[in-house]
Amino acid sequence: MNLFKITVLLSLLVISGCHSQQKNETRLLESEQQLHVLRSLSVKEKKNPRSMDKNGEIVWARQPYDWTEGFWPGTCWMLYEKTGDEQWKEAASTIQELYVHHKDLTNDHDLGFIFNNSFGKAFRITGDERYKKVLLDAADALITRFNPNVGCIQSWDVSDNWQSKRGWKFPVIIDNLMNLELLFEASEITGDPKYSDVAIAHANTTMAKHFRKDGSSYHVVDYDPGTGAVNSRITAQGYADESAWARGQAWGLYGYTMCYRYTKDRKYLEMAEKISGFILSHPNYPEDGVPFWDFNAPDIPDALRDASAGGIMASAWIELDGYSDRGYLDRARTILETLSSEKFRGTSKKDYFLLKHSVGSIPHGNEIDVPLNYADYYYLEALLRITKKAL
Repeated sequence: MNLFKITVLLSLLVISGCHSQQKNETRLLESEQQLHVLRSLSVKEKKNPRSMDKNGEIVWARQPYDWTEGFWPGTCWMLYEKTGDEQWKEAASTIQELYVHHKDLTNDHDLGFIFNNSFGKAFRITGDERYKKVLLDAADALITRFNPNVGCIQSWDVSDNWQSKRGWKFPVIIDNLMNLELLFEASEITGDPKYSDVAIAHANTTMAKHFRKDGSSYHVVDYDPGTGAVNSRITAQGYADESAWARGQAWGLYGYTMCYRYTKDRKYLEMAEKISGFILSHPNYPEDGVPFWDFNAPDIPDALRDASAGGIMASAWIELDGYSDRGYLDRARTILETLSSEKFRGTSKKDYFLLKHSVGSIPHGNEIDVPLNYADYYYLEALLRITKKAL
């Protein structure tokens, strides 16, 4: 190729990159504008938005506790950092104070989702020592759920409910990988390895016990708390025990990418690449990048899509692309193009949230084909990540 052709090609690549950058900046601006109404309502009502019902009414976070309560404040912190608009900071601070007392809870594993995504961002952005104290208190509460016999943090307490009826003793869900970021952050802040030691043990046990040979994961693994032996491998939110629940695959992808960020241990990078291989090579993975709610749903191609899983995958692949030479950025771009299209993006004044068409739990008949606060969170995170990557 002569010098002229090389120069033309490079010029086209620069123009294309600038156009892509401009599109994502526009999407960020539109996202901020779209969420203005929800911000005003949440501050006025002093309530934490979670979803919308079929009548178009806002569904607020459950009381007295909701595993999603950190996502909306986290979204507000991201928009504050991007725009400098104090109203986003006020909204984030106001709403996260509603659940600050949950930092000491020891009966649930979702303290990472809740506190790292909100108070963690607050501390990183503001440097306020109070936010750091809340973050570390939550990390201390979370590690109490670690069982050294199992090598994992217990996900759900088993009481007189649907878990105990299935005979579970020590259930661990693939989602729990996401809560490890809180522990890695706590060790980074304090220099104390007690938090990251638990995170690494959990990540290693999950890698050994949760995944099939093809790189797909089970949703739930139930352990014997005394011996650490596996009692069963099952699902709670997927189509079947042996199916690949889409958001579960996304949690695994994101989780091991994050583990590599903190440890630089290549086995986590290779695990994220293996999970990526399963997703991208699966015959039921759509070309537009947004997965069906389960890779083995029986009614594909008419099965519901899960925008939340798509957003998580996009955000994870943008980060993974920085560590791997396998080139995941185009896959992330494809997902963001699809999620930003009229099919998935809320655009009217009645659309309080950014994204439509997420799936909470079909087996439980819960939050089916609705907006979800965590879908918006990871979509926005992905847009911010890809915009920074283009700089």
